[in-house]
Formats: sequence, structure tokens, C-alpha cells
Amino acid sequence: MGKKVLLIEDEPNIIEAVSFILSRDGWEVKTHSNGHDAMEVVRLRAPDLIILDAMLPGKSGFDILTEIRSDAAVGETPVLMLTARGQSKDREMAERAGVSQYMTKPFSNADVLAAVRALVTP
Repeated sequence: MGKKVLLIEDEPNIIEAVSFILSRDGWEVKTHSNGHDAMEVVRLRAPDLIILDAMLPGKSGFDILTEIRSDAAVGETPVLMLTARGQSKDREMAERAGVSQYMTKPFSNADVLAAVRALVTP
């Protein structure tokens, strides 16, 4: 079985695109679309990689990232933040919270796939 990715994203077109790209490459993709209970899903799924949007209903991706990093069970999981927020202050906030890689929307399929592969080494 392939590596497991948890995509926490609320835009259906992004969910569909990223899921398709990664599934085609052999990844097992699970999705979740709100920030409110995202940590419960992260703990339950124990993914090899988390792709996280910054702007989610219920709780921001920045807050979720901080929670992930402070959780002993999942704190070492690589996190790719995929967001429309491209300002340097947003990138800096993500870096302070412990993001593994930061990528802005719109994105190319090849760039997402390359980032995911780089963050999860077999």
C-alpha cells in the first residue's frame, strides 16, 4: 500500500485536483474539510504527510499546525501548507509554527507532486 496523505482543505476543486494527482501517483489520500475537528482526524488517520490549507472553517491552518507540532504522537509529521495566502507575513507565521514546506495557490500539479515526494522519503 502507498503512503498516506491527509488533505485538510475546504475548496472542492482543490480537493479534487490534489486527490487526483496524488492517487494517480500511488498515494492513499484522505480528506477533511474543516478546522474545527481537524486534530482529531490527524490523530485518527496518523498520515505520513499532511497537506493543510491556511484558511479553513472553524480554525485556521496556522492554529492546526501549532497543535500538530505540540502533539507528541503526530508532531514529527511533515506538513505542506498549500494556501492562497502568499504574503511574506503568512509564510513567516507558518515557518514559526513549524511548517515543513509552504506553497501558494495557484500551484502546478508537478510542483505539488514534487513537494510531497520530497517530504516523504520511502
